[in-house]
Amino acid sequence: METEKKLLLDVDNVSLGYEGTAIWEGLSFQVHSGDYLCIVGENGSGKSTLLKSLLGLMKPMAGQIVRHGDLRRGAIGYLPQQTMAQKDFPATALEVVLSGFLSAGAGRFFYTPKEKATALMHMGKLGILELQRKCYRELSGGQQQRVLLARALCAAGELLILDEPVTGLDPAAAQDLYRTLAYLNRKEGIAIVMVTHDIQSALQYGSAVLYAGQKQWFYGTTAEYLASPYGKRFGGGAK
Repeated sequence: METEKKLLLDVDNVSLGYEGTAIWEGLSFQVHSGDYLCIVGENGSGKSTLLKSLLGLMKPMAGQIVRHGDLRRGAIGYLPQQTMAQKDFPATALEVVLSGFLSAGAGRFFYTPKEKATALMHMGKLGILELQRKCYRELSGGQQQRVLLARALCAAGELLILDEPVTGLDPAAAQDLYRTLAYLNRKEGIAIVMVTHDIQSALQYGSAVLYAGQKQWFYGTTAEYLASPYGKRFGGGAK
């Protein structure tokens, strides 16, 4: 008998935007444990705005976004788009991974033995344990993304939110990262919400798709998306 999935995020009839102008209107969907939601669509359609709202950094203009359980206290692993300043960060890979615990540190300036062991465990899981003492800025793009993913896992164990995680990676490194995310989702049961322009990979790995248009949206399973007018326009080979 299949175990009932835990509700993590509940987006109920939400409108999002800036200065009284809505980008999203009447948006409703849920994220449960083990879900893999890919957010795709046009540039300027509000995908990053939605992520900020899911993280609690923006309040909806209408409706509500409910974060359940530990997520209420900010226990969400977030992997943002990398900036040049982040890529040149002068710290070891292990120090970057450990910084994922800072949000829950309540003002502490040290890491517990348990936190250090957990950080090393996540690095081992992602195949980067041997990089722990290497300087972050000297790593390849793919290695840096794995370090940031390990950092995000330290911040939370139930939900990862990723903003264009393969941007700037070569095709081999991008596919490697997708396979890693699929492992975390399917084997570890971690829910994933990912903004991506790579529709083909979204359809390959995701369990649900949220399409963002200009003040229009579609939410459904990957099969429902492909059968929709949006999937017929953008899902048949376009990226």
